Amino acid sequence: MSMESEHGATTPVKPAVSLPPATERTLAAPAAAPSPVREFLSTRGSGKMADSTFAAVMLACACSIFVIVLFIFWVLIQNSRLSQAAFGMKFFTREAWDPVSGDFGALPFIYGTLMTSILALIMAVPLALGVAIFLTELCPRPLRAPISFLTELLAAIPSVVYGLWAVFVLVPLMRDTLGPFLVKTLGWTGLFGGANFGVGLLTASIILAIMILPIISSLTRDIMTAVPNSQREAVLALGATRWEMIRIGVLRNSRIGIVGAIMLGLGRALGETMAVTMVIGNHPDISRSLFAPGYTLASVIANEFSEATGDLYYSALIEIGLALFLVTIVVNAIARLMVWAVTRGAPARVS
Repeated sequence: MSMESEHGATTPVKPAVSLPPATERTLAAPAAAPSPVREFLSTRGSGKMADSTFAAVMLACACSIFVIVLFIFWVLIQNSRLSQAAFGMKFFTREAWDPVSGDFGALPFIYGTLMTSILALIMAVPLALGVAIFLTELCPRPLRAPISFLTELLAAIPSVVYGLWAVFVLVPLMRDTLGPFLVKTLGWTGLFGGANFGVGLLTASIILAIMILPIISSLTRDIMTAVPNSQREAVLALGATRWEMIRIGVLRNSRIGIVGAIMLGLGRALGETMAVTMVIGNHPDISRSLFAPGYTLASVIANEFSEATGDLYYSALIEIGLALFLVTIVVNAIARLMVWAVTRGAPARVS
């Protein structure tokens, strides 16, 4: 195609370039409105003040934990000064507990706490390890989630519910069935002598074992999961059996963390109050028989704090609380360090 000019010359005319309809619509559309996020970021400034304020608030939240712990410790120290001045360190080695005459000693409560906690660990640890090993190494995939859920559900049950169950189920069972069986088979040990009323150290230990089972089991599962699969494969490649692989490749590499999990369960057992109070018998006595009633540090505070009439009585109970507070913190701190020593930086195992 050509076009004739004024002077008679012809000028070629380029043909019009046709654009696709979508491109024409894109070019003709108005510019998109800026996003609200972009507008905010362009108008807010550098944000250094906001970052500094946020960091300060988060630091205050973290430090508040230390402040709360120190405040509790200070209050316990201040309110137990009278008992400390009256009895000194002998308070923890004396057996007397006579509020009428003002003669106090915490040894029966320490004995009851240690006996119930140790017996609970003896019963709970093998079962918790068995549950953890089964769920981690042997359990079929369809059963893993239901069993894990039921195990962790035990930890969510309130303590008073455990106590009620123990009163109506465990106490009659201990008095009528389990107690006579233990007397008949193990009476020669001297640990099952005396009257058996269903309440006592052994009953409290059994309910404690049930309560700490999910804690030890869940932590042990996490620790065993943190063991790399290469450890398992290496042991199996050497011709080991499944049991040898679990014992050598898994349990041996996670033994420190498992001990930490057991100590965390011990910390829970030491401080448990309501369920133990309902079935231990609540009598400040030191007896060899596991059928005998006892008392724990937490139980005596729960039972007698509202009945404390004198300042010395009140101070002695607070000193028991101070001892329980310190022991629980130390046990849990050591346990956390042991668990961290195994699980730090370990990648999660793909099931």
